Amino acid sequence: MSFPFYQQFDSMDCGPTCLRMIAKHYGRTYSQKTMSRLCEINREGVSLLGISDAAEKIGFRTLGVKLSNEQLKEAELPCILHWRQYHFIVLYKIKNNKYYLADPAGGLFVLDEKSFNKSWQQDKDQLEGIALLISTTPRFYEQDNEKAMEVRWSFLLKYLILYRGLIIQLLFGLGIGSILQLITPFLTQSIVDIGINTKNLNFIYIIVIAQIALIIGRVSVEFIRSWILLHISTRINIAILTDFLIKLMKLPMSFFDAKMTGDIMQRINDQRTIQSFLTGATLTTIFSMFNLIVFSIVLAYYNMSIFFVFAISSLLYIAWIILFLKHRRELNYKSFDVSAKNQSSIVQLISGMQEIKLNNCEQQKRWEWEHIQARLFKFNVKTLALSQYQQGGATVINEGKNILITFLSAEAVINNHLTLGAMVAVQYIVGQLSSPIEQLLGFIQGFQDAKISLERLNEIHQMNDEEPAGKELSQTLPENKSISINNLTFRYAGAGNEPVLENVSLYIPQGKTTAIVGMSGSGKTTILKLLLRFYEPQNGEIKVGQQNINNIRFKTWRSQCGIVMQDGFIFSDSIERNIAVGDEYPDKKKVAHAIKVSNIRDFIDELPLGLNTKIGAEGNGISQGQRQRILIARAVYKDPEYLLFDEATNSLDANNERVIMDNLQEFFDGRTVVIVAHRLSTVSNADNIIVLNKGQIIEQGTHQELTALKGDYYSLVRNQLELGT
Repeated sequence: MSFPFYQQFDSMDCGPTCLRMIAKHYGRTYSQKTMSRLCEINREGVSLLGISDAAEKIGFRTLGVKLSNEQLKEAELPCILHWRQYHFIVLYKIKNNKYYLADPAGGLFVLDEKSFNKSWQQDKDQLEGIALLISTTPRFYEQDNEKAMEVRWSFLLKYLILYRGLIIQLLFGLGIGSILQLITPFLTQSIVDIGINTKNLNFIYIIVIAQIALIIGRVSVEFIRSWILLHISTRINIAILTDFLIKLMKLPMSFFDAKMTGDIMQRINDQRTIQSFLTGATLTTIFSMFNLIVFSIVLAYYNMSIFFVFAISSLLYIAWIILFLKHRRELNYKSFDVSAKNQSSIVQLISGMQEIKLNNCEQQKRWEWEHIQARLFKFNVKTLALSQYQQGGATVINEGKNILITFLSAEAVINNHLTLGAMVAVQYIVGQLSSPIEQLLGFIQGFQDAKISLERLNEIHQMNDEEPAGKELSQTLPENKSISINNLTFRYAGAGNEPVLENVSLYIPQGKTTAIVGMSGSGKTTILKLLLRFYEPQNGEIKVGQQNINNIRFKTWRSQCGIVMQDGFIFSDSIERNIAVGDEYPDKKKVAHAIKVSNIRDFIDELPLGLNTKIGAEGNGISQGQRQRILIARAVYKDPEYLLFDEATNSLDANNERVIMDNLQEFFDGRTVVIVAHRLSTVSNADNIIVLNKGQIIEQGTHQELTALKGDYYSLVRNQLELGT
C-alpha cells in the first residue's frame, strides 16, 4: 500500500502537511487549514514543538529525539524528520538500506543511506539527526474525520454564466468555423478527381474561388471569435482577481502574519491560470471535440482501416502524455514554492537596498538571490527534460501514424479502393484530426494546472472572514465610550511562545488621555493591536462602555479610531491622498487642519507640486520625521472619537515634537486618547500613565504621582533625562 501524500500549499506549510499525511496513514482526514491552526503556524513557519503539540491535540503520542541512523532503523514509522535544517519531511519506511520519504514540497521519493544521511544528520561528528516519533493512542481513533476540502468548480462557473450571451455567440462562431473547415476536403477531392481527370480548368477555377471564399469566411469568424474571447477573458480575469482581493481584505491580520508576500503574489498568478483555462482551453476544446467526432466519421467513411490506425495511434499518444501528468503536478508545486521565494527575495532586495548598502552585504544578498535562481534553473531543467521525453515519444507515435496512414492510402489507391482525390482528402482530414487531439491533451494539462491553482485559491476563499457573515453586530458605539480591559491574556501564534500580556486589567476613561510606558517587549504595542482588533485575546475581554467590543462591527469601530503605528504605511500617492486615504475626494478644510496640527506645512510648501507631490515607494523619498507627521495628519483628518498613538513622535526633533504635542493637546480635548511611548516627554501631561513590565501592569497614576513614588516609572524618567538620584 502506497503512503498517502499531500502537497504543501505554501513555503511554510511543511510541518502541518507532514502531520496531515501521518494522520491519513492511520485513517483520519484533516484539512490543511485545521493542521496549520493546531500547529500555530506563523511567518517563520512552525517548530518541532508546534508539530508535537498539534499531534497530541488530535490523539497522537509524540517524542522529539536526536537519533543515530541505527537507532532510527529501530524507531516506529512513520515519523517526521528535520530535513536539511530548514524543512520537515516524513520517513515512512526503511527497507534494504533504502529510505522511503514523503516530502510535502516534492512528493514521494527513495534515497540510499549515504544520500539520506547527508540531508538528515545535523551533528556530523556524532552522526545524529532530529526526529519526531509519533504513535497513536485510543483517543486518536475517537476523533471524527474532517470533511476534505473540495475543489469547487461551481465557484468558477458563475463567472462564465455572467457572459452566457457572449459565450453563445462564441460557440456559434466556432460551429460555423467547423462547418467551413469540413467542406474543404471534399472540395480538394473534387479538384483532383473531377477537375484534373477531366482537364476542366473552369471547374478548377470555381472550386479555387470557393476555397478562397471559405478561407475568408474562416478568417473572419476567427477574427470575431478572438475579439469576443479577449472581452470575456479580460472581464473574467478582473472579476476573479477582484473577488480574491475582496476576500484577502476580509481576512484577519493574523493571516498576514503567517503568510509570506511571495505566497500571496503567487496565488494572484494562479487566477491567471484559471482564467486562461476557462476562456481558452475549455471553450476551444468543446468544438475541437466536435471536429474530432465529425472528421472521424468522414475518415471512417473513406476507409475503415485508416480510421482504426488513426484511432489506435491517438489512444497511444494520449496515454503517453497522461503518463507524465503526475510528474508535471509535482514540478508545479515545487516551482510554486521556489517562485514564491523568488518573489519575496526580489521585493526584499528592492525595498531593503538602503540597509544592504549601509551594511556592505551586496554580495551576500546577491548570492542568496542567485541561489534561488539556481534552484529555479534546476526546476526549469527538470521541466524541459520532462517535456523532451514527452515530446519525443509523442513525435515517434505521430510520425509513425502518418507514415502508416500514407502507406495504407497509397495502397488503397493502387488497389482502386480510393481515388487519388480521396487520398488527398484523407491526408487533409488526418491533418485536421491531429489538432483536436493536441487541444484535448492541452485541455487535460490545463485542467490539471487549473485544479492545482484552484486548490490554492480555495484555501484562501474557505478561510473565516475577520467579520463572519450573518452575525448581527452593532453599527453604532454606545453612549458611554470608556474602554475597559478585563483579565486579558494574549500570546502570539507559535508553540512555546510566552504570553505577551497576562491577566491585564485597565480602564481607559472617555475623553481622557491614557499613556502606556515600559521597556521594549513589555506588551505596549500589543495592547493597541488588541484594541484595534488585529487579534483575539486568549482570555479576558475588552468592553466599550458595557458592550463587548466583539459585538461592534469592525468598520464601525475602526472608523472612530485615528491611528499612528510605528510601522504605519505611506502609499505611493500624493501627499493629499496619503492624508485623506479613506476619501475619494479629500475635504480641503480637513486636510488644511490636519496639516496645521501635524506641523508639516513648511515641508509641503517647499515641494514644486505641493500637496499633489507623489511620495512613497514610487515617489519622492521622505524622512522618518516627515513620514510620522503625515501619519499624524492622517489620524487628525479622520476626526475620530479615539486616538491611538504608538511611538508617534519618536523620529521628530525636539522643536517639531513640542509644536505638534501642543497642537495635539488642543485636538485631544474631548477625545479618548491612548499613547504608547518611550519618550516620556510625550506622556507627562497624560491623565493616567500605565507602566508595563513583562506583560503586567506594575504602576499607574499621573506623572507627579509616579515620580513621587520613585518606582519603575521614576527609574525610566531618571535614566532618560539623566537625572541624579
